[in-house]
Parts: sequence; structure tokens; C-alpha cells
Amino acid sequence: MKRYANLSGKSGVVAYAIGKDFVDVKFRGRDEVYRYSERSAGKQAVEAMKEFALAGRGLSTFIAREQPGYE
Repeated sequence: MKRYANLSGKSGVVAYAIGKDFVDVKFRGRDEVYRYSERSAGKQAVEAMKEFALAGRGLSTFIAREQPGYE
């Protein structure tokens, strides 16, 4: 997993991993890694999450607002 840049300094996301059709997300204070796949969250959501993860900003907010499904 890659450390999340957290440019806002307020994110609950600490790390992520990007695959062809998924994003894995690790949140602060959690041992679990959450997988958001095209199957569980939808292609549009996964593509948006990839962009937020790479940008280092907005990923936690997107997940909280959109509540995409995870595996």
C-alpha cells in the first residue's frame, strides 16, 4: 500500500492501493483494509476514488458522501 498524501491534513485515510478495477483503502485507527471494486462500488466511483487517491485530497470525503459499497 502507498501512504496517502493527506494534503488537507484532516483525512481519515492513511494508505491506499490501486488495481485495475479496485481501490484498497486503509483508514486511521482501523486494522482492516477496505476494497472498493467496480463490482461493489461501480466503475465511476472506483475511477473517481483512484483520482482522489493519486491527488492526495478528497478521498475520505468522497467515501463519506457517496458511501460506495466495499467488499
